[in-house]
Amino acid sequence: MEDRRVVVTGMGVLSPLGNTLCETWQGLVEGRSGAGYISGFDTSEFPVRIAAEVKNFDVTEFMDRKSARRMDPFQHYAFAASVEALRHAQLTVDESNGDHIGVVIGSGIGGIQSLSDQFKLLYDRGPDRISPFLITQMVPDLAPGQVSILLGARGPNFSPVSACATGAHAIGEAAEIVRRGQAQIMIAGGSEAPIVPIGLAGFSNMRALSTRNDEPTKASRPFDATRDGFLMGEGAGIVILEEYHSAINRGVEPLAELVGYGSTADANHITDPAPGGEGAARAMKMALDRAGLEPEDVDYLNAHGTSTPGNDRAETAAIRKTFGDAAYSLAVSSTKSMTGHMMGAAGAAEAVFAIQAIRTGCIPPTINYEHPDPECDLDYVPNVPRQADVEVAMSNAFGFGGHNVSLAFKRVA
Repeated sequence: MEDRRVVVTGMGVLSPLGNTLCETWQGLVEGRSGAGYISGFDTSEFPVRIAAEVKNFDVTEFMDRKSARRMDPFQHYAFAASVEALRHAQLTVDESNGDHIGVVIGSGIGGIQSLSDQFKLLYDRGPDRISPFLITQMVPDLAPGQVSILLGARGPNFSPVSACATGAHAIGEAAEIVRRGQAQIMIAGGSEAPIVPIGLAGFSNMRALSTRNDEPTKASRPFDATRDGFLMGEGAGIVILEEYHSAINRGVEPLAELVGYGSTADANHITDPAPGGEGAARAMKMALDRAGLEPEDVDYLNAHGTSTPGNDRAETAAIRKTFGDAAYSLAVSSTKSMTGHMMGAAGAAEAVFAIQAIRTGCIPPTINYEHPDPECDLDYVPNVPRQADVEVAMSNAFGFGGHNVSLAFKRVA
């Protein structure tokens, strides 16, 4: 069977920089940080008091209050970004097409806000007070489940969970569903709402987070020699993946083509990347090989770039291993310097940002890059955006457990 082409026809983003793709992208090209002091709870006893939160989001713009109360915020975010992506794709899900439209949306943590709240109720007031909706608020698969129910999308539906590689895995696996002919269109991406006391304490106590409490907007500084950990973020990123001829027949101009998908495991450590970024390098090479691309064909790489010492060194080594001499002419940036680490949503939102670089000819910067690290010696597009003709862009996403994903996008010829 002929390999079916998979194109992107719509995108939606909800992030610490804005509640739409347009607002978020504007923040990125302005080099603006979405970080600040945590507003949702008292952090006075925490060693970390900063994060990149979603701001001024009103879920009742997307559903009634009764429905919203039965869902966790990560499900709210997933639905809002899906609605934006469908509008962008000029697509309505209805009886005529619902069987051919599927949903793959992942979350690394799921409904941790609801779970945290209900644990407190359990201990304070007893088991009778636990919400009958707790399980459906908590489990990660209810992000695609709720999107499917609310929209009427009856095609393949599931939720990958691979920590911070989740959103990218969702896009890659959804693309494979379209390639196999199991669906014409897939709503795919990731969503996360992890900024609650138990989440902050857990990541803080494993010493993964930046403690730059006096300068929240300077805390996320990928590839900078003074980086000291990542900044928690939240939000959602969604793409509409569509078989090429389906898009053309609908009269919709594709935004980009997903030409490569690589997925590997480090098989090394629960949190530390494999030495020299070996697993990440194999994922990038797999994506290039699947796309039929040479290293010098890639114009921009949206890095995983978490701002942790080990991750940034390993990813830089992996890029050098994969791209060889071409690594030094490749524009590499980490948008986590502005959005914070959106965890299970990061890989999906950053795939959108890579596509935006193709669409707009603008490469977003890595902000807070002030002190070069000899072990991180690539072109990280420091501090200001760059105009460039981007024909091919890649996006990396790596997760605790040794999960590695690389996606390659190309301008549609």
